[in-house]
Amino acid sequence: MQAQTKKDNTLRLLLLSLLVPVANLLVHGLIFLFLRDAGLPPIANALVAIVWGALGIYSIYYSFNWVVEKYPDQWKRRILPYVFVGPAVILLGWLLFLPTMRTLYLSFFGPNSADFVGLANYAAVFTDRLLATALRNNLLWVFLGTGACVTLGLLVAVLADRSSFEKTAKAIIFMPMAISFVAAGVIWKFIYYYQPGDTQIGLLNAIVTAFGGEPQAWTTMLQPWNNLFLIAILIWMQTGFAMVIFSAAIKGIPEDILEAGRIDGAGEIRIFFSIMIPYISGTLLSVTTTIIVFTLKIFDVVMIMTGGQYDTEVVATQFYRQLFMFQNTGYGSTLAIVLLIAVIPVIIINLRQFRKQGGF
Repeated sequence: MQAQTKKDNTLRLLLLSLLVPVANLLVHGLIFLFLRDAGLPPIANALVAIVWGALGIYSIYYSFNWVVEKYPDQWKRRILPYVFVGPAVILLGWLLFLPTMRTLYLSFFGPNSADFVGLANYAAVFTDRLLATALRNNLLWVFLGTGACVTLGLLVAVLADRSSFEKTAKAIIFMPMAISFVAAGVIWKFIYYYQPGDTQIGLLNAIVTAFGGEPQAWTTMLQPWNNLFLIAILIWMQTGFAMVIFSAAIKGIPEDILEAGRIDGAGEIRIFFSIMIPYISGTLLSVTTTIIVFTLKIFDVVMIMTGGQYDTEVVATQFYRQLFMFQNTGYGSTLAIVLLIAVIPVIIINLRQFRKQGGF
């Protein structure tokens, strides 16, 4: 009798385990078809989609959790983590992995995605003059931009920590982080603005002419130095991010270690390089790799400021031009894959650092 009851419970659980995913798939599939074919006004369509998104996610987790709760304890402990992680993994696979695989597939075809060209697009990436300029500019962004952000962020974190105006200084330097890259591009466009004649409304040219200098077209004619003026925008925005992370890491250094160094006769500079830097080396690497990823993907600032003209092209802007303006799907997909390949090693380094720090 007990064996039969146990068998019935097992069959019931298996049936529920099959029916719940199928029911979720059918219900949400029908809602998707309704939104696609109903022809609702845009606002009503958006509201229904938002409600569906919020309640739909809750219903999926609730129904799956309800089924798992009926399993024996030993199976419940094993399966429950996958219930909460599984939908997120599936969603990421749908939104990230599948498009990446399709992009990789398209990179082996010509502009119309019909003619197979093999590795011809990849060969063109490293022989095209515009791409050579874009790769050079990306390296400038990576080395100069990242180096300046990390150096200034660390310097400000150390100095602000010893200042009586710490909160005010940090708030001012961190404030640009609240601004989007597009808005930052518009702001700095007015700072660098140039027009022929004596009247200059651009802040930088107004200062130059006030001291008797000649106004300059900072982001157009001063090639290749115009890239440095664009990189200055990244530094203005990301230094605050680096400063906040470094400041938290520095405050975590035990005070007795610093005091021991001072008692042994070490000056502040030696304490900085011999104690602080080694102690926060993990944080230093994490911040550096994070900003490198930002610089490799840089797009908004360049597109707003120069549109990629005047030798300021980067890989992301060239990808945008090829795919959306020139309708060259194969070449545009190749650039996207090249950018992905460039970012992957940096992400791997970051993940390894998180593991060392016990992040996961």
